[in-house]
Amino acid sequence: MKWVVLVTAPYMQPVIDRFAPLFTERQITLLVPPVRERMEEEELLQWVGDVDGVICGDDRFTERVLKAAPQLKVLSKWGTGIDSIDQVACQRLGIAVCNTPNAFSEPVADSVMGYILSFARKLPWMDRDMHQGRWYKMPGVALNESVLGVIGVGNVGKAVVRRATAFGMRVLGHDWIDLPANFVEATGLEVTTKDELLRQADFVSLNCDLNPTSFHLMDEREFALMKPNAVVINTARGPIIDEPALIRALEAEQIVGAALDVFENEPLPLDSPLRSMSNVLMAPHNSNSSPAAWERVHLSTIHNLLAVLEEKAR
Repeated sequence: MKWVVLVTAPYMQPVIDRFAPLFTERQITLLVPPVRERMEEEELLQWVGDVDGVICGDDRFTERVLKAAPQLKVLSKWGTGIDSIDQVACQRLGIAVCNTPNAFSEPVADSVMGYILSFARKLPWMDRDMHQGRWYKMPGVALNESVLGVIGVGNVGKAVVRRATAFGMRVLGHDWIDLPANFVEATGLEVTTKDELLRQADFVSLNCDLNPTSFHLMDEREFALMKPNAVVINTARGPIIDEPALIRALEAEQIVGAALDVFENEPLPLDSPLRSMSNVLMAPHNSNSSPAAWERVHLSTIHNLLAVLEEKAR
């Protein structure tokens, strides 16, 4: 059986040659288009006409794209989040959607703690001062004096809770599903409403999936509830935050800062006001950075793709 597979996942593209034997022995032809961060609908339409499978990143697989790919059998997502895929259309068209659950929980949780420590201990700002010749002792807080609120206590959220409790933080959690009683008891997590969490937390970590219920979960109303010394941290998906509302909250000093690994538009536009805000720490959607985790996801993504193609060929 000969198949054509499109590889659009930007983390997979640079290493795809390492896995060439797996594809060659199955007579799979690879298409590897230029990708910066993700492919939009119009770009995908130029490539999907004859493909049987896709190793994708956060590409915009809309119903229009899926209908333009009559041979498409499987979308194998590199990573966990599949919010950029029209899953209803895939189900209707018989296209399998695969991912790697819990792929990056540990490195993402480490990134969250890195941001918390940076704001609590003022590390980036003191470093900048020192490099610029200023000797100024900024006041900081200890983590055991601080309250963390975790919105979305799934795999990543649980990893964040475990780290924060180890630092002695009081941790509040909010989720739309009931949390395991043994986890709550073991960590001392205080399960509460979203509004109460926002009122009490010094740090708010967003760790939920992007779906219709979490789109713009944080907007003007939510920022108005937060403490003026609070920091919001988003390592999940950009559209969970209404970005213009966040910018207004920061400018009005409703909250003291933000740490953002993800954005509503990626790459972040050069004219974004966030770029000029000294109280905003940013990264280029890189909180999953871990060579060991990447390798596991490479192998899982390829396995998922091949399993579906071979199953459908029987």
